[in-house]
Amino acid sequence: MRAPGFNPRKIIRYTIPFINFLTKRKRKDSAQLSTLRNLIHKGRNSDFGRHYSFAQLLKQKDLLQAFRSATPVHTYSDLNKNWWKSSLHHQKNISWPGKIKYFALSSGTSDAASKRLPVSSELIRQVRKVGLMQIASFRNFNLPVRTFEKKVLMLGGTISLKKTGRCYEGDMSGISAIHMPAWISGVYYLPDNKISRLTEWQARIDKIVDEAPNWDVGMICGIPSWVQLVLEKIIKHHQLRNIHQIWPDLNVYIHGGVSFQTYREGFAKLLGKPVTYIETYMASEGSFGFQPHPDAGICLVPDAGIFYEFIPFDRHNFDEDGNLRSNPQVVALHEGVEFPFQILSRP
Repeated sequence: MRAPGFNPRKIIRYTIPFINFLTKRKRKDSAQLSTLRNLIHKGRNSDFGRHYSFAQLLKQKDLLQAFRSATPVHTYSDLNKNWWKSSLHHQKNISWPGKIKYFALSSGTSDAASKRLPVSSELIRQVRKVGLMQIASFRNFNLPVRTFEKKVLMLGGTISLKKTGRCYEGDMSGISAIHMPAWISGVYYLPDNKISRLTEWQARIDKIVDEAPNWDVGMICGIPSWVQLVLEKIIKHHQLRNIHQIWPDLNVYIHGGVSFQTYREGFAKLLGKPVTYIETYMASEGSFGFQPHPDAGICLVPDAGIFYEFIPFDRHNFDEDGNLRSNPQVVALHEGVEFPFQILSRP
């Protein structure tokens, strides 16, 4: 039984400091090397891990160098042809222990209209962990308290995934929504499952537009083109001057996927007052980072289960057509190279 006046949406307001404690970060070098060791250890009994002798790598003093020597750089086409296609038919222990149930559909490559990326249960947990880190960072933005007592409108892919072989595929946002913690999806999340299950994007938009006046939204998440389109349709359909006429406590817009600068002026015309813009870096391959402070750009998260290596885009590594050369130079986060982003680390 609920206590009188209990509002479940106030929970997050009081749990942000606790979430911040749970997600304290390590130094980027130790965090990344620890992540690499954990991944190799977990993957050692997969077909991929046995093929590249992961169990032997764990015995080496310089694990990173041993990993690079034993495991060549793969293109998407190589991985898909030699490993991931088998996972699509629900075979187990191919490139990761167990069976892969989900595949995320991502943008095209040079030789494919779209690509399927395997989504393991560990990857789903990785996305959730980075999401909690971002929630913890909200305390840095001096947001009105009432923002956390309102709903979050998340404009993403449908949660009705397509069955392919013995697996399910769809947009990563839809896969993530299915596995969202119940305390978020049941209390905060909009639209509801009835709307989110609609497979046609236009049908989902129409339902969202119809229901908009019945919602109390404090935060919106989604790529700028989708969010701008939806807000424009809501304003036009309900004959509003701006979106704050029906959502007066809308204070935050979390965006990603593309540069927001080209959309900033258009968004300003849809609002009745300023909102806080927060950038995030969510991809089909995982959740990479977010903006943790108003004065910061996107910061990469080094200790959430993804090991990062980078190939500088130069003549040594790529040919004139942008194709990857053999034996490219690979650089890790902690190897003293300047990157065009910041890295989250313990103060």
